[in-house]
Amino acid sequence: MIAGTPIDLRGRVALVTGSARRVGRHIALRLAACGMHVVVHYGNPSSAPDAETAAAEIAVHGVQTRIIRADLSDPEQIAALFEQIQAHFGRLDLLVNNAAIFPRQRLMEASLADWQSVLAVNLTAPFLCSQHAARLMLAQDSGGAIINIADLSAFRNWREYPHHGVSKAALVKLTEAFALELGGKVRVNAVAPGPVLRDEANSPEAWERIGKRLPVGSTGHPDDVAEAVVFLAAQPFITGVTLRVDGGEYLL
Repeated sequence: MIAGTPIDLRGRVALVTGSARRVGRHIALRLAACGMHVVVHYGNPSSAPDAETAAAEIAVHGVQTRIIRADLSDPEQIAALFEQIQAHFGRLDLLVNNAAIFPRQRLMEASLADWQSVLAVNLTAPFLCSQHAARLMLAQDSGGAIINIADLSAFRNWREYPHHGVSKAALVKLTEAFALELGGKVRVNAVAPGPVLRDEANSPEAWERIGKRLPVGSTGHPDDVAEAVVFLAAQPFITGVTLRVDGGEYLL
């Protein structure tokens, strides 16, 4: 890519897991704006209407879109997800492992089932999805890219979400391991967002206070994460990197 040229991803195919809502939706829309065909994935049946809305918004950009539901805690459904992508598009150029769960629970309160449910979606699913995606990408001359959506919790301890942090820290290491193994044919990177999307636990006033204490002086937006994904998707000389998109919160 020549320095200063617009990012052009036209004709390529992307899968964004958990792209019916929240940050995943913003990532999917930004990739569509760059010309990518996008697979909208969702897991919870209640997200079906959101997936339909996201797909309609993606189609406005003149690209193809396909909605696929799959429970990412089920390896068989993960395999079926990639079989459908191969059957419909015949290729896959970008995988964004975005889907995650983040229950609020202390470690001493968590059962084995609680622990395993978080790791299944946040770590095992990205592992399996990356395997399936890499096999498709290695079989095509153009290769591809995998981008994992980690979290600042991979580097900072969040008292109320410890197993989420453990899963995201492991995801960062998984990113590096896949990058080393897959080499230049399939680049593997991660994005670690900070405060980019207000949750119900924070009032608008509390959210504003969070932003003011950051080095940049304000909270971010899901589009900031989407821009980071597009950047990493287009850069041929970056692999094994975790890009923090956190307004400098890591520095505090």
